[in-house]
Amino acid sequence: MIKGLHAMFYSSEPEAFRAFVRDKLRFSHADVGVGWLLFKMPEADLGCHPTGEEAEDGKPSGTADISFYCEDIAATTKELRSRGVEFIGEVEDHGYGLVIFFKMPGDVTVQLYQPRYTRSWEQ
Repeated sequence: MIKGLHAMFYSSEPEAFRAFVRDKLRFSHADVGVGWLLFKMPEADLGCHPTGEEAEDGKPSGTADISFYCEDIAATTKELRSRGVEFIGEVEDHGYGLVIFFKMPGDVTVQLYQPRYTRSWEQ
């Protein structure tokens, strides 16, 4: 059976991207050879969003997206800024949570959010 989730980012600056995740996000990692770092991820969940007219963000079918979430977006953004992470704009309320985006090497933009929903397994 399925044991986990493997997610990938594609970056034109893979070495800088790996260093960013290692040094700024501080995810544990293993070097699987020739500088290829695999990062141990914290907890995860998986959602499926609609496309077409029902979609708020208008992304086409077949699109995949990766976000990070946290418990306290103010504290998390403050800590990440102190490590040199560049944020785009300010925290905004998107209904499902408080949201901000940050830049990663290779022109990658990632969402960070503090959820406003409760997962049934957390109750």
